[in-house]
Amino acid sequence: MSSIKDRQRAAARARLEKEMAERSAAARKRRQRQAIIGSALAVVVIAGAAFFVVQAMKDDKGTETSAAPEASASTGAEPAASLPPAGPGTVNCVWTPSDEAGGGKVKDVGTPPFNVPNTGKSTLTFETSLGAISADIDLSKAPCTGASFKHLAEKKFLDNTKCHRLVNKDGFKVLQCGDPFATGEGYRDTDGTGGPSYTMVEENLPTDDKKPYPAGSIAMANTGAPGSTGSQFFICSEDTVLPANYTLLGTINKGLNIVRDVVKAGDDGAFEPSPGGGRPKTEVVIKTMTLTAA
Repeated sequence: MSSIKDRQRAAARARLEKEMAERSAAARKRRQRQAIIGSALAVVVIAGAAFFVVQAMKDDKGTETSAAPEASASTGAEPAASLPPAGPGTVNCVWTPSDEAGGGKVKDVGTPPFNVPNTGKSTLTFETSLGAISADIDLSKAPCTGASFKHLAEKKFLDNTKCHRLVNKDGFKVLQCGDPFATGEGYRDTDGTGGPSYTMVEENLPTDDKKPYPAGSIAMANTGAPGSTGSQFFICSEDTVLPANYTLLGTINKGLNIVRDVVKAGDDGAFEPSPGGGRPKTEVVIKTMTLTAA
């Protein structure tokens, strides 16, 4: 027989899930109402489609950047008091609904569970057109981001998508992927503007100012605003110096040579002089993405 606390926890969970469902429905209605506004703003979003690249270039010019909030036992836009207490070995995450009103593209595959494990390790694997690339993920450091990738992998969110941006500069060598709409032959101007129907707060931010994103890091792109992490990510082929505003998801354990070769091959310069970089000259297609227990 369940205890009173178990019943209370279940009731609280049901209330939260109902609230999140209502918010998702409201977000969909806003998308319908504001489609005209969204299309008008699309040019602005496309101009900054590199996400983290825009912010990094500003930082290089000396403009101050605001630090993203640190992850906590309850991460997200909602106060911790609105969530049921997290049980042992778990953490509460909040998935903030996002829509296309700002001009980006949204692929709605629902949201991950709000209560997720914060112990153990997982292996993230991308089977690409150039070979397998895999990474170690420590769920004690990035539990919400790890849960998001598990959810997106189960939904085949990034299957048959391509890496849409590359930067090959001194101290800044990255390959960026994670747009569910970056598919098909060639590249489009909208590549890099897509993501899921939710965002999350940044977590596991670097603490080493001299070497924030070492070679082999896989980290999450964002718009530069706190709590704007979605599905786009970047892999550092070499030590990369960026503001410590981007979630460190994990470390590449296989296939870093593939990333290095792609970065060395260069880009088409489509995004020069600002935000920098361009589309990879060597196309990389993510055939499948999986996340398994290590």
